[in-house]
Amino acid sequence: MTQQSIATSDKLDASVLKVAGVVVIGAIMSILDVTVVGVALPTFQREFDATYAEVAWTMTAYTLALATVIPLSGWAADRFGTKRLYMIALALFTIGSGLCATADTLNQLIGYRVLQGLGGGMLMPLGMTIMTRAAGPHRIGRLMAVLGIPMLLGPIGGPILGGWLIDIASWHWIFLINLPIGVAALGYAALALPKDSPEPSESFDFLGMLMLSPGLALFLYGVSSLPETGTFADTRVWAPMLVGGVLLVAFVIYSFRPRHPLLDLRLFANRNLTIASVSLFVFIIAFMGAGLLFPSYFLQIRGESTLTAGLLMAPQGIGAMVTMPVAGMLADRMPVGRTVPFALALIALGFFTFTQIDPETSYLLLCGSLFVMGLGMGGTMMPIMTSALKTLTAHEVARGSTLVNILQQIGGSVGAALMSVILTNELNGSRQIPGVTDPNGEPVTEAGLAIAVQQQPELAQQFPVDPSLLQRGLDFAASSFATTFWVGFVLVLCTFIPVAFLPRRREPSHLLDDQQGGEPKVPVVIH
Repeated sequence: MTQQSIATSDKLDASVLKVAGVVVIGAIMSILDVTVVGVALPTFQREFDATYAEVAWTMTAYTLALATVIPLSGWAADRFGTKRLYMIALALFTIGSGLCATADTLNQLIGYRVLQGLGGGMLMPLGMTIMTRAAGPHRIGRLMAVLGIPMLLGPIGGPILGGWLIDIASWHWIFLINLPIGVAALGYAALALPKDSPEPSESFDFLGMLMLSPGLALFLYGVSSLPETGTFADTRVWAPMLVGGVLLVAFVIYSFRPRHPLLDLRLFANRNLTIASVSLFVFIIAFMGAGLLFPSYFLQIRGESTLTAGLLMAPQGIGAMVTMPVAGMLADRMPVGRTVPFALALIALGFFTFTQIDPETSYLLLCGSLFVMGLGMGGTMMPIMTSALKTLTAHEVARGSTLVNILQQIGGSVGAALMSVILTNELNGSRQIPGVTDPNGEPVTEAGLAIAVQQQPELAQQFPVDPSLLQRGLDFAASSFATTFWVGFVLVLCTFIPVAFLPRRREPSHLLDDQQGGEPKVPVVIH
């Protein structure tokens, strides 16, 4: 092992790209798994004879496990070393994937998803830490652009891959496919990642863990129950949210006391980290929450198959791939406050189209709008993350990336729950069809029947109703989607407020404290 100081090179050399490859594989596995399972929910309903609310816990359990383990990542990375911990996370995720494929009952599958989430929750914050340390402060933007590819392509590739695997094989393969990838990633990580330099001096904040991890899990459990119950008044929603919220507030008050807290909120004294974190949080709520409904529009209103819906979302990923490398280079050369507002404007422009949708909106217009949104996404998300981490010292990077990932997790969960509740409440306002009930004896609405017929045309024979009624229901359902997208659009506009405070001047990076005569030197351990 030798140590080399890199001060001026802007290019991503082979040693850094090797490290980036390991992190990207882990990120793809973790992010793709969320969207792949979303496609399989109807299959789980049939296989396990369960309701949608019950099988949805296969996704919620994974999310809760992620939220529980992310706070531990910063301390564990310092204590045990990033390479060792990253490989443990990969192994947990891979083992959990194999066990998911063997599940015979829904409860087993949910339990195995928790194990999978414990590994997956550490992959992203650890990956950001590893890449930031490997690249040095002058190349963070380019490395973040590389890491951003799986974050943007996951929601697009997931439905396509999941739909294809379920069609040609069975639901088991959406988990089995992770086994060879996981084994290969472990071998790759062992060879490519630099040797660990753990710092065993820091004590573990047990009291903080007893407040933060259960607090996050309970709060997100309540939020995740909201779409099912449809109201904050339900005990399953407000009780865990209240207890979780109290624990989180207690943790915030407590966290400034210990020298080494589980989550270092003192980092928010860094203005760049604070502004970038708020910008990212608002953006995630707005875009990720509404973004989950884009495929639903193609499935429920246009009657497309899962695979086709995934393919129709592809322009968004293509747009992101066009701008992301450029945005990464710009983030290394100029302040993100000068580029992100323009990228955000592209997102708002493309998003506006979805506030005007109806059952016959042109696919050319929709796909073009998704492409424009993708262009904006490529220049928004990762530059903001770059701004958050760029001025931190080497010792602060692990804890800073943990903070950013927790905010992403909370924002994504809140956004998804908010948009789902708005859409559900809008659809519930549709008129009931007199004398028509579902197999459970519940009344059927015009919008509900229209959506069901779009997905299963044979139902039109079982419910011989006037075609104009189905069209009216479909129009109402499309209008409900449009109303929900209006909320997302307004939230995207709200993101301009914190983005306006992003740095507009070049600031020195402090990724490593070591100064060796003039220019800051960035030690990178190379095999």
